Amino acid sequence: MKNSGSPAPAAPGDIVRVTGLQKSYGGRAVVDDVTFSVGEGEIFGILGPNGAGKTTLVECVAGLRAADAGSVRVVGLDPRADRVATTRLLGVQLQQSELQARMTVREALELYGACYPEPADWRSLAERLGLTDRLSVRFADLSGGQKQRLFIALALIGRPRVVILDELTTGLDPQARRATWELVESIRDDGVTVLLVTHFMEEAQRLCDRIALLDRGRIVALDTPGGLVGRSSGATVISFRPSRPPAEEDLAALPGLVSVETSSGRLTLAGTDETVDAVLTLLARNRITAHELRVTEATLDDAFIDLTGAGS
Repeated sequence: MKNSGSPAPAAPGDIVRVTGLQKSYGGRAVVDDVTFSVGEGEIFGILGPNGAGKTTLVECVAGLRAADAGSVRVVGLDPRADRVATTRLLGVQLQQSELQARMTVREALELYGACYPEPADWRSLAERLGLTDRLSVRFADLSGGQKQRLFIALALIGRPRVVILDELTTGLDPQARRATWELVESIRDDGVTVLLVTHFMEEAQRLCDRIALLDRGRIVALDTPGGLVGRSSGATVISFRPSRPPAEEDLAALPGLVSVETSSGRLTLAGTDETVDAVLTLLARNRITAHELRVTEATLDDAFIDLTGAGS
């Protein structure tokens, strides 16, 4: 994961380019003048709360939905005008994907593979995605995580250069979610560009090279995860149980201090990195031991709230 704090412009070799995209329903703009580009080999995140327009946006990118205005190019192709050619370059795992309940994993892989002139070896995909022992299992009998892995396999079976993954970890338990994250990273390592749609901040911060924050159909920020966090006004927080309380006047003199709270013997101070350094110096100078010391910094959650005024 590339998580530097400086803005990351799109690479010269853009593989996806969206310009002035608009889509409305009933007079309400769901996607409102959205422009961005994705460099080849990126994991590009589209992050936002439910209803922000994320799925509509990627459905337009995939050519599954016609935009009202603007343009989309995937590997230089218009996904609607050049639909057949685009489907050979673009794999899609949508949020609301389903298969026929009685279809087995093997049947699904063979069927989808038959749609491409040079498909990937479905047996290798099944092994890589942990589905080999589920090949004879019907879709209806798969767990949530197994269904997600199957849909990822189906999205990859055409050997795409770009894959769209829409909310692929929604409903998964933490262990399955982290296993899926590792899978996404391995897909990118194989040279596939990933458009990752999510409303999970931790997921975006872990996986994405750059993130477009979408709110009410508009991109309100586009940067690296570190760059977005760097824009946050969220404070650095240090908390601990002191072996004895520091003098109030010493605490009040700390540089960058925003607040001080004491609860059940735990002292919590909010401020900046400079505040943390000064607290540690103060404790050492006064020979005060900090038990259960914790330091937390601003997160992507903080950045999202600051930039949109809404939580996830």
